[in-house]
Amino acid sequence: MTTTRLTRYDRSMLRLMNDRRAAAWYATAARRRLAVAAHVTLTVALGGLMTHFFLAEGEPLWTVAAMTMLLLPWMVATGVINGATRGLLELRERALDERQSAERSRVLARAHRVTTLLLAAAAVTLLIAGGTAGDAPKAYAAPLLVAVLVVHRVMPLWVAGWRAQDEPADDEVLEPGGLGR
Repeated sequence: MTTTRLTRYDRSMLRLMNDRRAAAWYATAARRRLAVAAHVTLTVALGGLMTHFFLAEGEPLWTVAAMTMLLLPWMVATGVINGATRGLLELRERALDERQSAERSRVLARAHRVTTLLLAAAAVTLLIAGGTAGDAPKAYAAPLLVAVLVVHRVMPLWVAGWRAQDEPADDEVLEPGGLGR
């Protein structure tokens, strides 16, 4: 950590992000990746429902109910990933040590590269669709832009969760009388 004094908020968030009571949810790499996959799936589902809500004709209120029901598992998955990364992206820079700060920079750089490729793919998709249809598909431009912006926002969380390492194993406890024999 830096020499900057931590605020009460910083200390509270540091305690929260280092709380190990839910460690079983992200103790292994497979569980962390499952949490990231669940978060990606829920994000795509929420985005699809939101797109349907805004593009569908009539009163698709069932989509609002479905989005509301999916929001709680989405938040739980977000918390699992944040716990697995020990708040790498949620804590302020002054609450991170040098290793965490360097890891945050690596995660943000990788997420930026992935999001840039995704944005380029979205632009190419719209251009190709507009070229074949003779006109740009205006109805899909806004939802696609919103989807890319959402992915831009959550991609660092996904990358950090995917790259999170296992906790170091505790040192072996010496058995009584184990030394000198």
